[in-house]
Amino acid sequence: MIPYKEADANFSLEGKTAVITGGAAGIGLATAQFLAKKGVNLVLADLNKDTEKTAKMLGARNAGLSGDVCDAAFRKSVIDAGISAFGKIDILVNSAGIVALEKAEILSEEFWDKTISINLTASFMMAQIFGAYLIENKITGSIVNIASQAGVVALEKHVAYCASKGGIIAMTKVLALEWGRYGIRVNCISPTVVLTELGHKAWDGPVGDAFKKEIPAGRFAEPGEIAAIIAFLCSDAAAMITGHNLSVDGGYTIK
Repeated sequence: MIPYKEADANFSLEGKTAVITGGAAGIGLATAQFLAKKGVNLVLADLNKDTEKTAKMLGARNAGLSGDVCDAAFRKSVIDAGISAFGKIDILVNSAGIVALEKAEILSEEFWDKTISINLTASFMMAQIFGAYLIENKITGSIVNIASQAGVVALEKHVAYCASKGGIIAMTKVLALEWGRYGIRVNCISPTVVLTELGHKAWDGPVGDAFKKEIPAGRFAEPGEIAAIIAFLCSDAAAMITGHNLSVDGGYTIK
């Protein structure tokens, strides 16, 4: 059973510990920065060699591990590091991901496999090891997976990405169904273009301007907006939200 805990007006997360994959850049880093301000202990996992330095900048006790989330040994080491540093882990944010843009008829098997492996398989395996840890130790917790509007609607040249993100949405629902009885909530969010460093590189200019005209809100999302929603979903204020895909797309997918 997922217990009700009366939430304070500030959606306190003080003293909780979060593992964030892809935590040294983009949405993952913005989430780490936001959660740090909410008093959350952090374990960041990222390919970036400066991940530990990034984690320590957000709090002296925080842990940062550089490695590949597709590596089973690395995934286990991330969970072990969180337990070792803070005694327990309460939150997992699966933010690591890539996108390979290509027409479906010429997309290589290599890029298909890489996209599915990083975006979907690694997210599930990370959730699996975290979920098993929570169940074994009778700990309630929250998982937030980063999906995409590309998992809800079709986008040209995004076949592998759309498939991986659609898979994340389906995976999220199944995990929420199976793990709700243990007090584990599993949700995902589906953003539009997010103006991370990579987002700016890909979408600044005429193509991005044309895309924004198709969004009722008339703009793309900022990383901090996504981070705030993740924090809410991890808080007790969201105790009755599980198995949900929250579109954060300025209305793009309502058409």
